Amino acid sequence: MSPDRPVGDLFRRFRERLSAERENGTAAERDNGSAVERDNAGPGNRDNAGAAGRESGSRATAAGPGVGRTDAGSRDAGLAPHPPRDAAPRRRRGRGGKGGGEQLNVPPAEFTSYYGRPILKPPVWRWDIAAYLFTGGLAAGSSLLAAGGQLTGRPALRRAGRVAALAGVGASTYFLVNDLGRPSRFHHMLRVAKVTSPMSVGTWILSVFGPAAGVAAVAEAAPLLPERGVLGLGRRLLPPAGHAAGVVAAVTAPALATYTGVLLADTAVPSWHEAYPELPAIFAGSALASGAGVGLVAAPCAQAGPARRLAVAGAAMELWGSHRVENRLGLLSEPYTQGTPGKLLRAGRALTAAGVAGALLGRRSRVLSALSGGALIAASVCTRFGIFHGGVASARDPRYTVVPQRERADRRAADQV
Repeated sequence: MSPDRPVGDLFRRFRERLSAERENGTAAERDNGSAVERDNAGPGNRDNAGAAGRESGSRATAAGPGVGRTDAGSRDAGLAPHPPRDAAPRRRRGRGGKGGGEQLNVPPAEFTSYYGRPILKPPVWRWDIAAYLFTGGLAAGSSLLAAGGQLTGRPALRRAGRVAALAGVGASTYFLVNDLGRPSRFHHMLRVAKVTSPMSVGTWILSVFGPAAGVAAVAEAAPLLPERGVLGLGRRLLPPAGHAAGVVAAVTAPALATYTGVLLADTAVPSWHEAYPELPAIFAGSALASGAGVGLVAAPCAQAGPARRLAVAGAAMELWGSHRVENRLGLLSEPYTQGTPGKLLRAGRALTAAGVAGALLGRRSRVLSALSGGALIAASVCTRFGIFHGGVASARDPRYTVVPQRERADRRAADQV
């Protein structure tokens, strides 16, 4: 900047004035410091130091021991501390105006996460996995129903159970492959058998159950084949093969009905993982109830006795498990009682109760038995979808991850003490 210009002139005068003020201030501080040192040599040095501090106008440069560092020294020097430096922290007043409570140094914590994102990645499963849970349970329950009809000489009940089991396992395979994206992925899962993996165990269970249920269902078509020729041989061989396949399907049915509950509980989703004792029981009861519903819908009243007993047993297990997950888990029970999951589970309980009541009261009414069976099947759908959506909701809210972790840490610390 050129000194000949007006702006350069102004800047030069400002710089000279600033230098002069700085020199005057330094000289005044030296004079004040010398005066304080002389006054400290005799009695009354505290008052003199306070006067010197007041003249300097700065707590940091005032003389005296601890004048600029403690509230006591500031009071002796005649300076009012602002803000207080060694005062006790204020406490929140309790009930009735009494003291106590937490210090207000730190605001209460909020259960949030970075950028508002969930701590856990929510499951990427879509509705087809919830449908897979239902159809797998339906297939398992129907195969047990078919085995009951086979062992007690009820052909209509056996036929309905076998056909429903084949339809259920076929739909389950479709939903599973649709979620995997490519059929080859299901085939690749059969290359490994890992007992500690619920997914691997479930794949093998489905692979054993599916062909057995298929053979049992195809055997029901044996009476339609001609009596002579190659097809006549099939007519004679299919019934015993169907009986054996029906037994194999019934033996693997409990594993098929419950492994999906173990699969969900084995994840890190809070409300699924904490409900590991109840989920297999809920899914087993739901499978039995849905299988019983098939029998009540398709079989005549005279042959529906095993279906009624199956409905009572399945409803008891399902209602017990649903009550437990909605009341035992503490904070993690909230996702099962609020929003869409809560509505679905409440509807499932109501439909289950109505279906069991109709099954017991409608022993001689074909219409009432069919309506009861439809209610039990619909209850199974609501229960499976409610459990599925409840777990997804718990993974999206960081509160359901943070609070239980802190409670477990506090319990461990208390046990160590």
